Amino acid sequence: MNLKAYLAEVLGTFTLVFIGGLAVTVAADQGLIIPALGHGLILIVIAFVYGGISGAHVNPAITISLLIGNKIKVVDAAIYIVAQVIGALLGAILINGILPGAGAGQATGTLTATNLTGAGILEFFFTFLLATTVWQTAAHGRAGNLAPIAIGLTLAGCILAGGVYSGASLNPARSLGPAIIGGDLSYIPVYVIAQILGGLAAGALSAFYLTPDKK
Repeated sequence: MNLKAYLAEVLGTFTLVFIGGLAVTVAADQGLIIPALGHGLILIVIAFVYGGISGAHVNPAITISLLIGNKIKVVDAAIYIVAQVIGALLGAILINGILPGAGAGQATGTLTATNLTGAGILEFFFTFLLATTVWQTAAHGRAGNLAPIAIGLTLAGCILAGGVYSGASLNPARSLGPAIIGGDLSYIPVYVIAQILGGLAAGALSAFYLTPDKK
């Protein structure tokens, strides 16, 4: 058991949810650029800080995506996911303690209440894009030390494009933790299923077809 990796996943996901969630609480006044940069920049930092310890998945959809490509063992993947949810809960609890009534930093948008299917479709494609970036830049090693930057910018770009509509969580733990603490689980099944399917689709495509050419 790699306890250091599991702890890194707790800390990394906590950091993502705490910083990202705080950024969401000011979006109504400051605009979408704040949560986009908040999530994207902190994900870059997390990847550089914890990438060498756990791979800095900080996202069950990414862990599951890498699992189907044999980039992580089943037992480790299961513990990673538990660690990620714990980290997300801790981040949401802290936000709720500091800013009661702020919704614990939930990542939702206009479609969440009016067109949940549409929000789920966005979450699927956004998560597919994020997981594909992880595979092509980090798992396949195509971007080297620049992989964290590409991954963080992908998250920021997706939030800029769809944050208004779905919240652009792209992350089952990021969705679930704040939803539990914020007391609204109504949208969670659709979001989590869409995000996991997006990760699976990206993993299948990148692990078995869009692979590096053999030298």
